[in-house]
Amino acid sequence: MVETDLVLTRAGYNEIRRELNEILTVKRPEVVDRIREARQIGDLTENFDYEDAKRAQAMLEVRVKELKAILAHASVVEVGKRNGVIGIGSQVVIRDLEEGIEDHYTLVGTAESSPAEGRISHESCVGSALMGKRAGDTVCVQAPGVVVTYEIVSVK
Repeated sequence: MVETDLVLTRAGYNEIRRELNEILTVKRPEVVDRIREARQIGDLTENFDYEDAKRAQAMLEVRVKELKAILAHASVVEVGKRNGVIGIGSQVVIRDLEEGIEDHYTLVGTAESSPAEGRISHESCVGSALMGKRAGDTVCVQAPGVVVTYEIVSVK
């Protein structure tokens, strides 16, 4: 399901367009070729290659639909000078005041978030607490079962 107020950075929008283009121009034709080759083998009732290619085709079509819906409902947030105020597209360094551990994040829209890659949604617990703040500010983040206090070290 796609949000109606979906926001993307320009980089996120371009990445989604790139993925969609790759599926349409490279991956979809490859799967069609796999299906064609598997059909030539003969009996389709126990043809693993055919079934596998059809599953891959179905997954690609679902992804195409998802990507098109995201692009249709997204608004692109241009990252510009914000005078140090955190917003979508900001690169932020925060320090856990109890543990002393620093984390580096880029705030993005939900469709392009990937915490493992340092991209967190502006709607996540940490992301929403950071929005509108500046370097030097302290934020308390309510996570499941714990409250963590962070100092904002830097904002780009």
